[in-house]
Amino acid sequence: MNDVRVGVLGVGRIGQMHSELIARRAEGASLVAVYDVFEESAQSVAAEFGARAAASPEELINADDVDAIVVCTPTDTHIDFLVASAEAGKPVFMEKPLSLDLSEVDRGIAAAQAGGISVQVGFNRRFDASHKAVRDTVASGQIGEVQMVRITSRDPAPPPISYIDGSGGIFLDMTIHDFDMARYVTGSEVVEVYATGAVMVDPAIGEAGDLDTVVVVMTHENGAITTIDNSRQAVYGYDQRVEAFGSAGMVASDNPGVTTTSKRTATGSAGSTIPYFFLDRYIPSYLAEWTDFVAMVRDGAPSPVTLHDGRAPLVIGLAAWRSVHEGRPVKTKEITP
Repeated sequence: MNDVRVGVLGVGRIGQMHSELIARRAEGASLVAVYDVFEESAQSVAAEFGARAAASPEELINADDVDAIVVCTPTDTHIDFLVASAEAGKPVFMEKPLSLDLSEVDRGIAAAQAGGISVQVGFNRRFDASHKAVRDTVASGQIGEVQMVRITSRDPAPPPISYIDGSGGIFLDMTIHDFDMARYVTGSEVVEVYATGAVMVDPAIGEAGDLDTVVVVMTHENGAITTIDNSRQAVYGYDQRVEAFGSAGMVASDNPGVTTTSKRTATGSAGSTIPYFFLDRYIPSYLAEWTDFVAMVRDGAPSPVTLHDGRAPLVIGLAAWRSVHEGRPVKTKEITP
């Protein structure tokens, strides 16, 4: 069976990672072309992974030997590239967030529907084996009626202020993964959001209009309550945990150790450190999402993470910012384009 021939738009950190996975590790996919506004970066990635560097996004999107488009460019360009891909009839893998503007997201959804293309949004944590096992346990009914979900998501160090300036802030660049995980685990939409936060890591983050330490409480349509805690600095590593509590029990995913080694002496016990960065923790989940993308493009399988799944966390994130600014719980139905 022929490989899905892929073109990657944007070869910054995440685009380089996807390019390497497609070229070397993703079964059923091959890297054909890359584009980046920084021509030297595109040339370097293309040479490393045996692809060509396209002269423009339009050239890559419309190339006859490109079957599918990967969008890893800055967020404010996402929808334009989705629209162009839809007009070319090319399925799309798009990194999150889809946009920081809800009306732009809706424009992209309309274009994808008009073009009849399939789109997969890059919420890779759904594909992490441990987090997926939590969701599957909830969906199977083994813990009864889900009542509470607790999500911890803490980065080892804050990003550069230059990144924060264009990211939409903590709720849209970081917590957005957790908003998606809450919907995924509970199987229920979020109807109300209350968020609070502080600047406790770096005053420059506050000066940029962002927060670095936040807690969010959300109510779902099915009555379940999700709590999320985030920090931009956990000195011990990349801390990612999910717990679901139900009427018949609970299920949780924990951080893997870098090794399985443990030490016990007369002075105490010690275990391994946890992964320090998202690439240390989640490469298997990125590979798993590529397996599903290939199945979607080549075999006509449904998208595992739809444009609706991309839109809903943006709505929640915008509600969280409104909650912080207005000091009250915010209904997600209040957030409109």
